[in-house]
Amino acid sequence: MSSPYEPQEPYRPDQPYGAAQPPPPQQPPGTPGYGYQPLPPEHPSATTAMVLGILGVALCQLIAPFGWWMGKKTMNEIDASGGTLGGRGKAQAGFICGIIGTVLFIISTLFLIVWFVIWGIFLASVESDWDDYEDDDYGYSLVSAMD
Repeated sequence: MSSPYEPQEPYRPDQPYGAAQPPPPQQPPGTPGYGYQPLPPEHPSATTAMVLGILGVALCQLIAPFGWWMGKKTMNEIDASGGTLGGRGKAQAGFICGIIGTVLFIISTLFLIVWFVIWGIFLASVESDWDDYEDDDYGYSLVSAMD
């Protein structure tokens, strides 16, 4: 046996490594090759659910619950189809974005309610303070002074 550090003989095509292999058999036209699986058709509502979910997060949180609902419904139908329908990723994106948009909608609605309550309390206290200054102890009325 020769050492791996010694120079090797160059490759000579007249000495192949083994007998020639026959080519693989030809497949009839229209059949898939090795490892190729055609994609199933996409569910018709998958893209709609994704668009509703994304718009519910980005623009208008009022449509986010519809993206959530449609995404969940579409995912259930795709799972029940046994692999004959695709588009689960789009439906799942609509489902998740719909949840996020709905949570943002609830938080913003609660914030607005608290904001209006605080402003109502503030305006009610200012109104009652103004009533105190209409007729003071000196017989001088700010209301009549403004006229």
